[in-house]
Amino acid sequence: MTSSARRGGTASSFRSLSTAMLKGFVRDRAGLFFVFLFPLMFLVVFGLIFGKEGGTKPKIGVVGDGPVVVALEQSGAVELERLGATDDAVRKVRDGDLPAAVLAHGDTVELRYAASDQTQAGLVRGIVGGVVDKVNIAASGQPPKVRLDSQQVEDSSLKAIQFLTPGLLSWAVSTSAIFGSAVTLVSWRRKQVLRRIRLAPVPVSTVLSSRLLVSMGIAVGQTALFIGVASTPVFGLSLSGQWWLALPLVMLGTLAFFAIGMFAGSFAKTEETATAAANLVVLPMAFLSGTFFPIQNAPGWLQAVSQALPLRHLTDGMLDVMVRGKGIEALAVPAAVLVGFAVVLGAVASRLFRWDDA
Repeated sequence: MTSSARRGGTASSFRSLSTAMLKGFVRDRAGLFFVFLFPLMFLVVFGLIFGKEGGTKPKIGVVGDGPVVVALEQSGAVELERLGATDDAVRKVRDGDLPAAVLAHGDTVELRYAASDQTQAGLVRGIVGGVVDKVNIAASGQPPKVRLDSQQVEDSSLKAIQFLTPGLLSWAVSTSAIFGSAVTLVSWRRKQVLRRIRLAPVPVSTVLSSRLLVSMGIAVGQTALFIGVASTPVFGLSLSGQWWLALPLVMLGTLAFFAIGMFAGSFAKTEETATAAANLVVLPMAFLSGTFFPIQNAPGWLQAVSQALPLRHLTDGMLDVMVRGKGIEALAVPAAVLVGFAVVLGAVASRLFRWDDA
């Protein structure tokens, strides 16, 4: 057989396999749900909960009046709830209805706060303490020695949906790529599909690249769906700068997580084992990569672990180009990490590839 004939046969096999895999995916209603609608549900729920919050203001109770209360009201950093009696205010704090209460009696100001939420307690103590210091300096008639110039560097119109969309999209892409490659490989091996393909004969590279093409097409669909829904007036996503650079990142992310899925599917014997292995990889990585919540406040060693995860770099890169307005230079580190994972694990998965369980 001539080389041109072999190339033609390989191309025909590639098209046939890609078409078969795509048709199988489209006909799998459960797969369509978990690839598109399930991650989109997270975006909708989180977007509705946090989407209209430019920033969370702690709500504190206030009893009495005075310059500190006036300054707190003018600061815009807290939301005040006027209460009539000290006992009512303390009871609301003790019952968890309010994180703190300010009791103003002339020149004396008392702060009562709940220790059950250390984050809120620290925030309220810092705000009230700063306001009290400012009022004391103003009362002394002396100019402050140190002046603080505080400016927000990001667009003041940013909403929570700006940060939710890149993270949840990265998680959706990684999940579909890992599960798609791992479960498909195991299923085709158990059903003897791979053995029949081998008799064609079809090279391993054609089998893997055809499934990779389908995974990349799914990732593009996920990206369009997420951005389309998040950009509606309900959520108000506003894309900035060269946001379209997110697309090559999605492709590289799909490549990296596809390789991870192939690695998991190479040693798994059943679809259930492949699913469990994929979950074991995806879920901890999602929580450690800042997909669902910021990881900046995590312990240092945990942040160091996070930096070694491909999903962390995919999420950070998506945030940089979609939200922070950065250009192609922001792709350098994420792209290097994702390509590195794809090359290393792809090579290992190819060596472990088995046509059947025998």
